[in-house]
Amino acid sequence: MPEFRYIGYNRKGRRVKGTVVADTIDDVLQRLRSKDIYPDTVEPLPVKRSFLRISTNKERLALFSRQLSILLSSGVPLSEALRSISGEFSGDWKRMINRISERVQEGASLSRTLKDYNPVFPEYYSSMIEAAEQSGNLPEVLDMLAEFIEVERSINSKITGALLYPMFMVIISVFVLSFVFTFVVPKIIRIFDASKASLPFVTKVLIKVSHIMQGYWWLIGVIALAVGYLLWKIHKAYPQLLHGLLLRFPLFRSLYYSRFTGTFGFLLKGGVPVIKALELSSRSSGNSVLQKHCTEAIQRVSEGASISSSIEGISPVLRQLISTGEQSGSLSELMLKASGSYREEFLRATEKITTLIEPVIILIMGFMVGIIVFGVLLPIFQLNQLIH
Repeated sequence: MPEFRYIGYNRKGRRVKGTVVADTIDDVLQRLRSKDIYPDTVEPLPVKRSFLRISTNKERLALFSRQLSILLSSGVPLSEALRSISGEFSGDWKRMINRISERVQEGASLSRTLKDYNPVFPEYYSSMIEAAEQSGNLPEVLDMLAEFIEVERSINSKITGALLYPMFMVIISVFVLSFVFTFVVPKIIRIFDASKASLPFVTKVLIKVSHIMQGYWWLIGVIALAVGYLLWKIHKAYPQLLHGLLLRFPLFRSLYYSRFTGTFGFLLKGGVPVIKALELSSRSSGNSVLQKHCTEAIQRVSEGASISSSIEGISPVLRQLISTGEQSGSLSELMLKASGSYREEFLRATEKITTLIEPVIILIMGFMVGIIVFGVLLPIFQLNQLIH
């Protein structure tokens, strides 16, 4: 429901102001009159955009969900529970939760209020809350949401940790090689320039690379940025090219399937309708090709077809799991189990790859250093032979 700001007078003639959540201005006037408030002005209140700029902080979101679940389970009214939780936060989060509490107290539902603060509260979150409000199990669903968010945050942390060390090694390697070719090699090759001797092929290559690094380092940076920007634009314009390729690799396929099945099973368990759950879980997968397949399947499912026969482009194992879940009536449980299996498969593969990356990077660095040493020492040996 939209929110309206009013300014008016009460029965004692005192000036009052506030906000009301209602469908229309007529509804606002009717509510105010029932409270013996005579409005002077009533105008729609836009959603504060500053709140929409808050990034989704999964740690805070999990804490918010867990604490709200505990308070509601203890019998605390929703608006009072929200006010109490706001004291645990600061800054924009504190102001946002206080505003949510005010709107709930004025009659707005929690799910409708949270939708106005997307992406702080993702769409799947507000959909779960809406289903919980209809079924009357809001504390249980909030606890499920907190657990789901914590698991998702743990996976993202492991992915970040696995990528951090290889990226650090690559960056250090680039800086070291740039320093060697820009400052070290030029000082050494001055000796060879004065000798007028014929230089080995490896040494000539080193000298060429050194000259390029010295004179055109800025051009290399510009080309690297241009290539990166071009690839980014291609990915934005045709995301299915890259996503289709990634979906062929078992490592990335496990990640995408883990996200899709986990969110799908979680939403079904929380009471979200199948079509809505399929739509939201396809978005959360992070793969546009998988999302496209699910979007095409939604139309067939809405016409009465089964999910397993409607989704194309997925693995036979996942299709069979969905089919079994539909026939047995345990689709949500099977999807959650499948998500855990895919997640473990992805983490094992990531651990193996990161274990292999370290020696590979060391070998590449050793090979490069060996070429540099060989290219520098070989002409020195030739000069010694000429002297003798």
